[in-house]
Amino acid sequence: MIKNMARGLAALSLALTPLAIPHAALAAPQAPAAAVVLPLAEAIKQIPVAAESRDGYERTKFKHWNGGIDPADGCNTRNEVLIAEAIEAPTVAAGCKLTGGRWISYYDGQEVTDPAKLDIDHMVPLAEAWDSGASAWTPARREAYANDQGAASSLVAVTARTNRSKADQDPAQWMPPAPEATCRYIEEWTADKSRWGLSADQSEIDTLTVYADGPCEDSVVHYNPAP
Repeated sequence: MIKNMARGLAALSLALTPLAIPHAALAAPQAPAAAVVLPLAEAIKQIPVAAESRDGYERTKFKHWNGGIDPADGCNTRNEVLIAEAIEAPTVAAGCKLTGGRWISYYDGQEVTDPAKLDIDHMVPLAEAWDSGASAWTPARREAYANDQGAASSLVAVTARTNRSKADQDPAQWMPPAPEATCRYIEEWTADKSRWGLSADQSEIDTLTVYADGPCEDSVVHYNPAP
């Protein structure tokens, strides 16, 4: 939890750092969006229902990994997430080369000590985001989505095996193999869709609702709307 809060605070700190541009060009600072906390069932009801379309999708339309939230650290988004989520910090060498460290992949409960065996998963995959509204975004917003460290649930370090098994599927098609991951995954999926104002198709909503009405009925969704 502390690491997750640190990631969100670091992202906010970067967003509020003034740029070296003429005073006249500075816009009034934008207040951070208020946090939203809802029971899972209520959060699901607020997701717009719409048919999905993958027309025109290309993964390259979501630029990643970029320089991350701290361009001065020499680490891209992938490595910043690995450092933030490590339960035992890796050694960071020149060029942000990571060695050692220890992680728990919550999708399958596996302990990993080699960062090369981890993928950084977009909670809502890029293709699914495209299908659900990101096709209408600007390239800059798609880049912000693909590198989002403003919410700890947006990008997660998991075993390459589970990430590639998930691919671009939604919860109606794929769920983490570890039973203890079920409700966390449903909460974080719902939070990410809500944070970015993405829609869901009917089968996705139906699946989320089954969990909200059953094993995850006590779950709560926390998110801040994306800037």
